[in-house]
Amino acid sequence: MVGTKGYSSYRGRGPRWKILLAILLVLVIAVASSVIYLQQFLVYSADGRRQIKLPWQTEEKEPPPDGGQEDPAEQPDVDLVVQEPEDQGPRETVAVSLPAQALTQALWQEAQAAKPAGANAVAIRLKTANGTVYFSAASAVSGAVETELDTAAALAAATAQEGLHTIASLSCLQDFKAANADVEGRGLKNTGGYIFYDGNNSLWLDPAKPSTREYVCALAKEVAELGFDELLLTDFGYPTEGKINKINYNTDVPLANNLDLLLNDLNTALEPYGILLSVEVPEAVITGGPDTVSGLDLNRLVSRVDRIYAATTPENVAPLSNLVSQAAGADGKTEFVPELAADSPGLAGSRLILAE
Repeated sequence: MVGTKGYSSYRGRGPRWKILLAILLVLVIAVASSVIYLQQFLVYSADGRRQIKLPWQTEEKEPPPDGGQEDPAEQPDVDLVVQEPEDQGPRETVAVSLPAQALTQALWQEAQAAKPAGANAVAIRLKTANGTVYFSAASAVSGAVETELDTAAALAAATAQEGLHTIASLSCLQDFKAANADVEGRGLKNTGGYIFYDGNNSLWLDPAKPSTREYVCALAKEVAELGFDELLLTDFGYPTEGKINKINYNTDVPLANNLDLLLNDLNTALEPYGILLSVEVPEAVITGGPDTVSGLDLNRLVSRVDRIYAATTPENVAPLSNLVSQAAGADGKTEFVPELAADSPGLAGSRLILAE
């Protein structure tokens, strides 16, 4: 049967809700994609509010003015490697020695006023050969301390002065009071078993005895705690005057070995303080080689101290300095410091001008 003309089979239209659902799905996907994309441009303002800052809204950073620096917060993180400078040894010092007496504020002011031009260091005597100690040392023997009411303040003013290198001078082994206070534990004795008197009727400490080394180290630590930059040991070694053949050296090893023990103990005791350790020796120890009587040996000293001092004249400074440098070797930093009666024009290098 032939269908009616003008008509064909009719399927009808799809429901509208499906169309709307498709449009809505496309919009959701577009919004989600936009949110994900815009998250990279999300910033926070100074008051904590969130805002979108698009690339074309970013202001171009103006270069800093000449000599200026960018804000550290805007600079990239950089790992800095700080290389510590190599230790070049003690700096050059021109020191003036003060008289052996308890320092006071008045004496310190006088010393400052009389300081010659170019002087940047001072040597203060804190212990003499008879055992007198010019600061309040807890480790000093009874009756050895002699100070004034303002000595502690004067020493503090000296060590605190900026740019001033301070040297504490201590008589090391020649010590009448400490040796007499403990003959058995510290004193250098004669072959008869009594305390030894040298040619000047002075007494000495025996570095072979542990109590001597403990006593010297205790004083040295107290000096370091005062804030001094350098400790200068005078009267270092065994006595060379008097009936030295009557000395009971209390040891079968070379005398230099006992001095090495003392310096080793001192270096250990002073290590936390960063203070220089120096010794004064006769000029002949530098020019003539080891002295078996005093126990002093330049070749052994240079490996244990920072500076070698010796009383000399201006014309001998260069030769003595060369000898000390040769003994120290290429890697050594031990410096020679001449002790002079007066400064010499044109003389270079560290030096100590002795008190009149």
